[in-house]
Amino acid sequence: MDIINITYIWILIALIVLPINLIYKAPYGKHSTKKWGKSIDNKTGWILMELPALLTCPLIYFTISEEINLNVVFIVLWITHYLNRTVIYPLRIKTKGKKIPIAIVASAFFFNMVNGILNGYFLTLLQFESISELYLILGFIIFIIGFYINISSDNLLIKLRTNQKGYVIPNGKLFNYVSCPNFFGEIIEWLGFAIMTLNPGSLSFLIWTICNLIPRSKAHHKWYKENFENYPKKRKAVIPYLL
Repeated sequence: MDIINITYIWILIALIVLPINLIYKAPYGKHSTKKWGKSIDNKTGWILMELPALLTCPLIYFTISEEINLNVVFIVLWITHYLNRTVIYPLRIKTKGKKIPIAIVASAFFFNMVNGILNGYFLTLLQFESISELYLILGFIIFIIGFYINISSDNLLIKLRTNQKGYVIPNGKLFNYVSCPNFFGEIIEWLGFAIMTLNPGSLSFLIWTICNLIPRSKAHHKWYKENFENYPKKRKAVIPYLL
């Protein structure tokens, strides 16, 4: 079986996982539970589960590529995102005493490893010169917008956790419209990346991102509404005015 068929199977698995994720909440953060067995420190778990994506994609590119070409631009964008997710973000969050189940870390480790491998492989084979300038410019702009939304939303949440004890209702910027603008930003990021690169690997990653983050957003949104009587009724879960 070639890697393209494997990628399409990976996309099919994402679509199968979507309704499961809508029913069962991943047990970490606001939805922590001891039912999933042994747990480890939240920061350590976050770093471990994101690390494969940070390493595998650029490692495959720099190993397979006979010479560094313009595709390195995509690799740099990938590294920029995952350097933040793997190192910078976990070291900034205030989660002292919080745990994450080892089962969740292991499943996320596998998920990120597969996505890192697929994207590294397809980005290595990608013919940069064959991509339309319109797609490159449009995709890059969308990626940067998503990256900014993701980072600025995380910054607001981190600031809240620093100044408050326990959970409070986040407000300001896109939080006035959705409960999870950080997830919305990440979806926008990988939409832009898929437009720029136009390959099965980036498409599969976009679909997986949607199938993971939309259910997560809906779970967060429901939690906020159940725990805060004054939670804004017009606020959506992840996509302003829509979802």
